[in-house]
Amino acid sequence: MVKFNILNRKIHYWGSIIIAIPLLLVISSGILLLLKKDAQWIQPLTVKGVSKEIPTIGFPVIFNTAKEIKVANISSWSDIKRIDIQPGKGMAKVISKNNYEIQIDTETAKVLQVAYRRSDIIESLHDGTWIHENVKYLISLPTGVILFVLLASGLFLFAQPLLVKIRRKKKNKNAGYTTNPLSR
Repeated sequence: MVKFNILNRKIHYWGSIIIAIPLLLVISSGILLLLKKDAQWIQPLTVKGVSKEIPTIGFPVIFNTAKEIKVANISSWSDIKRIDIQPGKGMAKVISKNNYEIQIDTETAKVLQVAYRRSDIIESLHDGTWIHENVKYLISLPTGVILFVLLASGLFLFAQPLLVKIRRKKKNKNAGYTTNPLSR
């Protein structure tokens, strides 16, 4: 039992050091992502358009409107990362490859807002894909596994003294006397 405790403590000690930086990155980026709807610095606030119905403009109009925004650097469809159409808010978000977000009214084609969007960069830091797509298998997955082992070993380190006390009480109770909690 003593050797297992020593091994468990060493696993806990060295595992903590190994995952410290990746875990700090995941925690800090996760906190920022939780706040993305509240902090315009992370993700631009959504501006509502005129209509709350089916969009009246099509993709060619959305593309041409977004193309006029110079900072977004859109000259072809390949310069667009994605388009998020929100009929209930009467707008479409065009996110360019250089992370600018253009919000366009889906009825009037008026540009509602242009802003830099950091949430996608923070998300790629969070999941490790900012280095490479396969980093999640090389860093994120092992970090998660080690974190699970640390949790399990930490729970064991926490529970073991309690289990010993319970066994000792049970043994003493079966022997016919009780222990004094002050004498340790």
